[in-house]
Amino acid sequence: MKRPSRFIPFALVAVVAGLGLTTGPVAATNSGSSEGAVAPAASSGTHSGSGQDNLYSAIDDGVPNVPNPGKYLFEQGCSTCHGIDGAGTKQAPSLIGVGAAAADFYLSTGRMPLNQPLVQAPRKQPKYSDQQIAAITKYVASLGEGPAIPNVDPSKGNLVEGEQLYANNCAACHNSQGSGGALGRDYYAPRLFSATPTQLGEAMRVGPGAMPVFGTGQLSDQQVDSIVKYIVHLRDHNQHGGLALGRVGPVTEGFVAWILGLGLLLGVTRWIGTRV
Repeated sequence: MKRPSRFIPFALVAVVAGLGLTTGPVAATNSGSSEGAVAPAASSGTHSGSGQDNLYSAIDDGVPNVPNPGKYLFEQGCSTCHGIDGAGTKQAPSLIGVGAAAADFYLSTGRMPLNQPLVQAPRKQPKYSDQQIAAITKYVASLGEGPAIPNVDPSKGNLVEGEQLYANNCAACHNSQGSGGALGRDYYAPRLFSATPTQLGEAMRVGPGAMPVFGTGQLSDQQVDSIVKYIVHLRDHNQHGGLALGRVGPVTEGFVAWILGLGLLLGVTRWIGTRV
């Protein structure tokens, strides 16, 4: 009787490696990583601004004991790029009239402050505590009238309506599963599962990056609640019929078909050949 082919162990290794590669993104998606789960943004004890030096550092994540703590923090961490009066510079736009929603969104998601100007600010660990973000947001809001922080309540939304609105207004950029995608010219639509409901509502109202602004004339507060309800449903909804495979569409499905399916088929074919 012929000895089993040495090709079989290599085929098994290829199958196992394929399983590891395809299930890796799923584990990352469910672990609450930087873009993997809807959860309140965590606060950090580090307080570094956009300038070379930041003169204020609070051990207890509190606010400085000055008459206008938000202005003080703004001058230390934001004025290098946005100007001492918030009117903007060649490095960053004016903040006059952007409103509390924009300030809270960029600070609570860690997109600001930046160490250096970028085309699109990435999501990072917030550099300020919740108290400090509230103080800076209050100061920025005082610079000019703009969108307020929305009061988002997913429980008041309609899931069916949210799915329809998401498909019509969001899926083209953020993917039908909320996993994001490239937009071109250094812009991208981020994954949606790290954002809190409030941050999702803020993004719709202020239009960060290449995202359009959805004012109350385009989406009512109730419609925003419905969209957020659907996004939360995408995060929590169990995947029926198999693994989510990173929720990035047919690319990973094709990868599975080639690596696992074809690899296993070649291994079985070779094994049968040794028995003939």
